Amino acid sequence: MGLAEFERKKDEKINGVIYDMSPSVGYSHCIVNGNIYRIIANGLRNSICFASIENLDFKFHPEENDDYLCPDIMIICERKHLKGGAYNGVPKFIAETLSPSTTKRDRTEKKDIYEHAGVEEYWIVSPQGSVEIYYLQDGKYILEQNYMLQDNKDDNADVEISLKAFPHIKMTLGDIFEGVFER
Repeated sequence: MGLAEFERKKDEKINGVIYDMSPSVGYSHCIVNGNIYRIIANGLRNSICFASIENLDFKFHPEENDDYLCPDIMIICERKHLKGGAYNGVPKFIAETLSPSTTKRDRTEKKDIYEHAGVEEYWIVSPQGSVEIYYLQDGKYILEQNYMLQDNKDDNADVEISLKAFPHIKMTLGDIFEGVFER
């Protein structure tokens, strides 16, 4: 058997329907995820919490079915809910970076799933330069902040964003989109 036979294709399962995550996303998606992940992971050093980037399934209803999502970035603090390549607890934070094949699901179905699961903070990031930040309030997501990197990248690149549950973790719009746009 070759290695390819053991590799798992990246997909997600919602309401019993499997969504293939192929083809791979563009380079800007990867750069943005890497930038956010790096900042969060550094901020969580010496913490019981850790960040995951595109490599853990989030089983959001393990008691009901075997549906799962594969968030771009997720912060996990309850390690007892980790099993193999899956997490079935409630992440503290999730970020999804939009791609042409996932934009609608990220803004609708996945947002609703994260809301109902109790994820406190959800970011929708566009590689074109925007960040929407939703906070869970009374069981519903409220759009708390909406940032857009200006055409002249220096105008608001220094706008600082911090994570609600981890206020010591701060990043700027310039940090998030570093390496995506030519200067």
